[in-house]
Amino acid sequence: MRDQDKKSRYRQPLIYASMLLLGVVLGAWAVVSGVRSPNVTAITPLPQVASLSPAIAQDDRSKSISVPRNYVVDAVNRTGPAVVRINASRTVASNQQIPEALLEDPMFRQFFGDQLQRMPKDRVERGTGSGFIINKEGDIITNAHVVSGADKVTVVLKDGRQLEGKVLGSDELTDIAVVQVKADNLPVVSLGSSESLQPGDWAIAIGNPLGLDNTVTAGIVSAIGRNSGQIGVTDKRVSFIQTDAAINPGNSGGPLLNQNGEVVGVNTAIIQGAQGLGFSIPIETAQRISKQLIQSGKVSRAYLGIQMLTVDANVKRQVNQDAELGIQLSEDKGVLITRVVDASPAAKAGAKKGDLITKLDNQNILSADQVTQLVESRAVGDKIQLEIRRNGQPVVLSVETGQFPQKFPE
Repeated sequence: MRDQDKKSRYRQPLIYASMLLLGVVLGAWAVVSGVRSPNVTAITPLPQVASLSPAIAQDDRSKSISVPRNYVVDAVNRTGPAVVRINASRTVASNQQIPEALLEDPMFRQFFGDQLQRMPKDRVERGTGSGFIINKEGDIITNAHVVSGADKVTVVLKDGRQLEGKVLGSDELTDIAVVQVKADNLPVVSLGSSESLQPGDWAIAIGNPLGLDNTVTAGIVSAIGRNSGQIGVTDKRVSFIQTDAAINPGNSGGPLLNQNGEVVGVNTAIIQGAQGLGFSIPIETAQRISKQLIQSGKVSRAYLGIQMLTVDANVKRQVNQDAELGIQLSEDKGVLITRVVDASPAAKAGAKKGDLITKLDNQNILSADQVTQLVESRAVGDKIQLEIRRNGQPVVLSVETGQFPQKFPE
């Protein structure tokens, strides 16, 4: 019995020692075989990260730096400093203005006394618009309606300078005006071209809508060649750019930019109650008009002296059914002359009511607006070749453009 107890006492430590030895062996095997173990590869030792070559690390940093910047930011940074706010004010006389001589009359003053202070006086109307500086001489393009009738014009630059502005001239038919300021170190915009614009091109508007200076909005060119009748300004002779970049009151006269930050239009109109419908005057029109305003303060505009109507199948039917008009059309396309102004260039060239214009200077004519824009691009005294159809027969007329009259004959 004692021998058995003695054996038990020795067997237990031996078992513990064997288990310990087995644990050491298994641990060593795990360390050796762990190089191939998936569980070990999930942990990457820190020294391996530090061993990446400097060249690779530098490449990673350069990639993060070369991410392209937002094109709108670049365009605004390039052009924004030359976009200005224009504050215009004018004094409007009261309809009940009392003559100065009467105010000085003692008897008048005796009867009315303190009531004179409450009688209607002149009022000052104020408006705010936008504009952009086109040269170092301080010439600023804006809308004619921004400075219309203004007694005082103040130009506020983005850098905070406030300068007195002088209106060099304005043209109501295109809604373009030029204001001039005198100062050093004036920022200037870059002028682009609207002729290559296509619907879907990026468009950026900068201005001061509702008094919020230097507001930037972006969108696309929605359409080109919108005529004045389509947007409800029939008194204008402009083919507009349509954009969905937000334009609000106060944006008038500000620039429409392409993605390169170049001015392609002058923001001018919105359709009340609609969203995403803004309109800009092409920069080529603004340049042509502003050049004349800077040189002479007025615009010399080519003129033919005809009233026109775009012909299609529906118009052809209506014209032929109008006995009072007295015209019978055999064509269903072209531009119908419905009136020739007496003593006008067209009248002198032999144009007649009922003539159908088919070409102008060898360019096919499809709309009355097309004729207007082509004539608008000509100078006074230019010769224009009109190809017409009269009673079904082709006729060619040579018209020398005249000066657009201030008043038309009845």
